[in-house]
Amino acid sequence: MAAICVFCASSQTLDQRFLDLATSVGDALARAGHVLVSGGGRAGMMGAVAAGARAAGGHTIGVIPQSLVDREIADTASDELVVTDGMGSRKNLMIEKSDAFLTLPGGIGTLDELFEVWTTATLRAHSKPVVVLDVDGFYAGLLAWLATLAPGGFVRREAFDALTVVDSVDAALLALPR
Repeated sequence: MAAICVFCASSQTLDQRFLDLATSVGDALARAGHVLVSGGGRAGMMGAVAAGARAAGGHTIGVIPQSLVDREIADTASDELVVTDGMGSRKNLMIEKSDAFLTLPGGIGTLDELFEVWTTATLRAHSKPVVVLDVDGFYAGLLAWLATLAPGGFVRREAFDALTVVDSVDAALLALPR
């Protein structure tokens, strides 16, 4: 059993297919015996992944800064809800509590989290798997642009070895620790 941190959108204006994806990821993680570590909100995909995990009998840990508790509704159904003093400490605690990271579709907050764990992996600050679930080519444009950075010397080609990109929930599960 591993603790899997899922980064994803918390927007409440998403197409239902993204909420369904998040629910299925939560369900799959729980059925595989993993603990879910999330951003601690109950809106959007973030709430859906946690609800999916709990519905399948999984254990959930939500980590949320007080400022977001004050602005939005926290996932009070979490098995563990940890309230931090800010976004930086939230991210650090999520990283600390996790054995691997799975990024689903999301916006700039999700990208911030992905780049943090990917960068620290390339710097060998940790050796935890970093997986991107690129459903329907959601991240294709970003990944194509990132690939252009290596030839110019902005990113070492080896950095891409620290990132696993998959296109299905089943493939994501295979890329995560058992």
